[in-house]
Amino acid sequence: MSLADVKALTFDTGGTILDWHTGFSSALRSAGTHYGLEKDWGQLANEMRRRSLKKMLNLGQHKAPEYNFDDAHRMALDEILNEQGLAQMNADERRAIWWEATHHLKVWPDFPAILPKLKQKFICASFTILSYRIIIDTARENGLSWDAVISCEGIGKYKVLPEAYQTAAHYLQLQPAECCMIACHNFDLDAAKAVGFKTAFVRRPKEWGSETPPDPTPNAHHDIIVDDFPSLATALGIA
Repeated sequence: MSLADVKALTFDTGGTILDWHTGFSSALRSAGTHYGLEKDWGQLANEMRRRSLKKMLNLGQHKAPEYNFDDAHRMALDEILNEQGLAQMNADERRAIWWEATHHLKVWPDFPAILPKLKQKFICASFTILSYRIIIDTARENGLSWDAVISCEGIGKYKVLPEAYQTAAHYLQLQPAECCMIACHNFDLDAAKAVGFKTAFVRRPKEWGSETPPDPTPNAHHDIIVDDFPSLATALGIA
């Protein structure tokens, strides 16, 4: 099958759609200022993301998951605060970071106007390791209207396990080759391609703030490689 056979676009959401770095670093800075502390809040935001992501990838491989991404954010934040001498933050202050900030993350500005255009031709689904509630709340926050939300929380197998991608296609009642995975991460796209998805790499050079993303260079085997969502729409034949 070719790109012409694609019927659904499945979107990585945590970094490709949502600007987590700005949200996390702002929330950490706000909490730290209350205590008169100065830290590299951007670096700590990246460390929170790095640790929480590590807790989620391949979750469910050997046994049913015992937590979701909200729990991973909470656990990662607790670890960082304890290591950084910030253990004095109370439960409400911590929740303002791992829950409130996360559930009110803003989208990258090139996306909201393009989603309705893509929906005219394709099923557009958030396919994510984030919790259902994060996707619900951030969609409401940013005025997004997904055709579907497929969270690995409901599948019980998290990316990059092949079962996650196979189940997402099954839920959409499509063959994997009729789905195109869209992400700014090679690890997600490579796993999707391995089970038959088409893949589109959308660059997000500022995903990690001033830090270079872990894999900024798209692998050449992706079907589409673009710099932003307007360019993706053009590549998919949408004016």
